[in-house]
Amino acid sequence: MNIDELLQVMARLRDPEQGCPWDCEQTFATIAPYTLEEAYEVADAIARQDMAELREELGDLLFQVVFHAQMAREAGHFQFDDVVQAIVDKMVRRHPHVFADAQVADAAEQTARWEVQKAAERAAKAEQQAHSALDGVAVALPALVRAEKIQKRAARAGFDWPDIAGPLAKVREEVDEVAAELQAGAPPDRVAAEVGDLLFAAVNLARHAGVDAETALREATLKFERRFRAVEAGLGKPLHEASLAEMDAQWEAVKRAE
Repeated sequence: MNIDELLQVMARLRDPEQGCPWDCEQTFATIAPYTLEEAYEVADAIARQDMAELREELGDLLFQVVFHAQMAREAGHFQFDDVVQAIVDKMVRRHPHVFADAQVADAAEQTARWEVQKAAERAAKAEQQAHSALDGVAVALPALVRAEKIQKRAARAGFDWPDIAGPLAKVREEVDEVAAELQAGAPPDRVAAEVGDLLFAAVNLARHAGVDAETALREATLKFERRFRAVEAGLGKPLHEASLAEMDAQWEAVKRAE
């Protein structure tokens, strides 16, 4: 089986007369959430090292690409082949050390050159528009990922703390500001704003510490989930029958056991 068969399946699903009513009703906007969901499911299969599941999830993600390309073809924007050609051209252009005669010393130098190339491409696209160093960071990215990308862009422009002491102090400052709003009985929107500042500062601290914030939070959530399930198993009775003191004691026992 090859990609042409998948393209034919997608075209049939979108056929106005013989296709699937649900598929025919979809738009770029309605399909976008499914595309994001499939990308996360790919990441989940990788995290669980489930290769059989990964194969299936990659297929689901590929189907999303084909779905968008089919809708674009119908509207006269572009076709699937144009998507393929665009990414081929981009990869060749951004890897002159592979496809041309450029030389790079190591992966770090290649990463630096990659960012320079991307910045040049963004500048070329923005020639007729007001240009910002923050242009091109997708709004739909997960919040932690987008915060880190925005911070990295600002840092490359020279707007950054000189060392980790700055972001560490900023986290402490933001914690105090959250506490002050809570103690003052501030309305929810003001508390939310301060919590947002705290989270943004925490991402900045993670970046300076060389930690990927999204991965760190994912691992912390998995750790909590693992421990909570162990608490449920160790109590020997339903959670609603246990006191908070009993749950806390079991939680500490689980931590010690780890």
